[in-house]
Amino acid sequence: MRKTHAPRMNYCWWVSGLLLLLAGCASAPRPVGPAPEAVRAEIARRIPVSVNDRGGWAADIQVAFAVQDLDPMAENICAVLAVVEQETGYDADPAVPDLAAVARAEIVRRAAAVHVPEFMVDAALELRSGDGRTYEQRLSAVRTERQLSELYADLIGRVPLGGRLFDGYNPVQTGGPMQVSIPFAEALAGDYPYPVRGSIREEVFTRRGGLYFGIAHLLGYITPYTRKVHRFADFNAGWYASRNAAFQNAVATASGRSLALDGDLLLPGAPLDRPGETERAVRSLAGELGMDAEQVRGELEQGDRLDFNDSPLYQRVFALAEARAGKPLPREMIPGITLDSPKITRELTTAWFANRVYARYRDCMAR
Repeated sequence: MRKTHAPRMNYCWWVSGLLLLLAGCASAPRPVGPAPEAVRAEIARRIPVSVNDRGGWAADIQVAFAVQDLDPMAENICAVLAVVEQETGYDADPAVPDLAAVARAEIVRRAAAVHVPEFMVDAALELRSGDGRTYEQRLSAVRTERQLSELYADLIGRVPLGGRLFDGYNPVQTGGPMQVSIPFAEALAGDYPYPVRGSIREEVFTRRGGLYFGIAHLLGYITPYTRKVHRFADFNAGWYASRNAAFQNAVATASGRSLALDGDLLLPGAPLDRPGETERAVRSLAGELGMDAEQVRGELEQGDRLDFNDSPLYQRVFALAEARAGKPLPREMIPGITLDSPKITRELTTAWFANRVYARYRDCMAR
């Protein structure tokens, strides 16, 4: 008996239909998040009612979230608002108490360091600056970091003594509503969504720029943490500082050495034969870890990345430390750092900062 076949035309139509169906499934739009106006409304709702232009703050934060592909969930919104409130109280360019005196003291200190007598500094400050006033007049009038940054830039660019004192380096290295690092912002300038009117440094001192780069610094990396307070500590001390401080604690436990738990695994620029204290302590365990000095250095260089957690060094140090301690050790710790800045007039620490921000974060989540 002869087999029967479906007509060729019908078979082709069937295959074509199947391919179209599959193509339709493949190209179906992905679920989208809430509309921008809904995100802005949620952000504004969580900003304290005493803040001026809540809508403007919310719009700038929403744009930063959208461009950086960050989830506008309540936890992320409140993390940003908590940092803004702690750092500047919702002021894009806040006044700093006694800033003029602090700035003058810094100029005098730098002059002394390069053996420039103070009378020469006084003479340089009596010169006319770019806006027609003398540098002394401008210095006496500075109230914000933006004004001070502009003054330093003018002094460095126009006065030979300024170039000698600062060597092309503007001492103002943070700014804006989240007090973000200006070098960090400059490194991320390629994805900045707004037109840059002058420089990225100048953008940091605006609300939109300071928020954009501050949010990138706060939320722009994946952490292994179980509590938000450690992300806030990292905002102050550097990415993965809380993870690294816990690793230093494990190294101290395994080696029996006392270490500063500051999150810095390597001494910047240290040659292989003159390592910093943490690296030296790790090397003392080299036999038990099965690693030589070059291998230890190579793995510690991953300390600014998430995958350091998966490195043989990290795993072996914790295994050794926990065996000696007889108990599990923490994988995150707030770094023990005392904050150092001419603006700070009392002893503050990273722990103080992180816990203050965390308290504001919880208040925001409760709103």
